[in-house]
Amino acid sequence: MRNLKRVLLAVFVLLLVLAILAFVLENQQSVTLLFLGWAGPQLPVSLVMVLALLIGMVIGPVIGWLLGRASRVSRRRLA
Repeated sequence: MRNLKRVLLAVFVLLLVLAILAFVLENQQSVTLLFLGWAGPQLPVSLVMVLALLIGMVIGPVIGWLLGRASRVSRRRLA
C-alpha cells in the first residue's frame, strides 16, 4: 500500500511538472505590465504568471497568519 501511494505521488508530480513545462514553452511572448503609470520590463508571459503565483503563495499564508494572530490577541483581551 505504501509503494502504491509513492507511485501515485510520483505520477502526480511528473504530470504537474509536464503541465508546467508545457505552459512555459507555450507562453514565451514578451509582455510589459503597466501598473499605476509604471511600466515593468518586458518579460515572457509564463514568467509573469509564475512570479504572480509565487508571490501569492507567500502573501496568502502571511496574511492568514497575521489575521489569526490578531484574532487570538482579541480573544485574550475578552477573557
